Amino acid sequence: MERSKGPHAPTIRGVAERAGVSKSLVSLVLQGSPRVSDAKRQAVLEAIEELGYRPNAAARSLVARRTHTVGVLLDDLRNPWFVELLDGLNSVLCAHGLRMLMADSRLGRRTGEDVARTFLELRVDGVVAVGTLPDADTAALAELAARLPTVVAGSHDPRLPRVDTVANDDERGARLATDHLIGLGHRRIAHIAGPGSVGELRRRGYEATMRAHGLGGELTVEPGDGTEEGGYRAAVRMLGGRPAAAPERPTAVFAFNDFSAVGALSAARELGLEVPRDLSLAGCDNTYLARIRHLWLTTVDNASHDVGRRAAQRLLDRMEHPARPADHGLAAPSLEVRGSTAPPP
Repeated sequence: MERSKGPHAPTIRGVAERAGVSKSLVSLVLQGSPRVSDAKRQAVLEAIEELGYRPNAAARSLVARRTHTVGVLLDDLRNPWFVELLDGLNSVLCAHGLRMLMADSRLGRRTGEDVARTFLELRVDGVVAVGTLPDADTAALAELAARLPTVVAGSHDPRLPRVDTVANDDERGARLATDHLIGLGHRRIAHIAGPGSVGELRRRGYEATMRAHGLGGELTVEPGDGTEEGGYRAAVRMLGGRPAAAPERPTAVFAFNDFSAVGALSAARELGLEVPRDLSLAGCDNTYLARIRHLWLTTVDNASHDVGRRAAQRLLDRMEHPARPADHGLAAPSLEVRGSTAPPP
């Protein structure tokens, strides 16, 4: 039989009339309910096919009390480190029939948008917060977590009741990078620090490793903000005005992240230092920047794809068991050795 060619789209009422059943029974068929006889299920499916009926997603959501969407709150969409984490997150969510709705908390703060209220109005089934959030967003996240299954990915904070966290082992990653530089023979190793709890953990790993090798007297830490400009300025303060052969000049730098490392690379070149001949440079996060051929940066791989996958699985578990105790997991980092590190001059 031909599909309906009328001016109006087929409705659930039309399907019910064509199949000779009630609208509620059509709804049961659309939900896959086992409480429908094979004969009536077949009649409804044939009517759907004949009429070309397409169920309305919003209507299905109201019936099932689920939207099959997950709100993803990002610290900053400009950060390339999030790309692989989101890919890992989405691969698991998609396999379970869930779609991501993303919001940039930085932009939300600028525009005054209440992201928490938006996610609640959209009736998302759960929330994943990605990255380190400022205090204002932490309060919004606590509000969401009180009403929805919530997971934090890529950050150690905040620690909220019944909110799981999946983060990088940032202290261990910093130890790997510092150990690598010490193994090459460097003693004067400086660190460009970064913000938040992640920055504190990476600084702690650097300092602990230096002290463990008897290099506590060589500790040099310059504050940074995680940006390329911040890394550039920190490197200029650290290296500027010192000739390449100066005894007090660092021969290696471990930067908070790849952005900071790229800024330090620019500063070194402006100061006449060649990397890695005069200065070894290591970053953190293994973003696409580190893999650009003319940079080819040694960096810590924080297993961001694995963090995303594990965060998605935690959210699925939290949806099934909302009252279970919070779980706090760490992903194991590794070191990607490339062309920006070498023995000291």
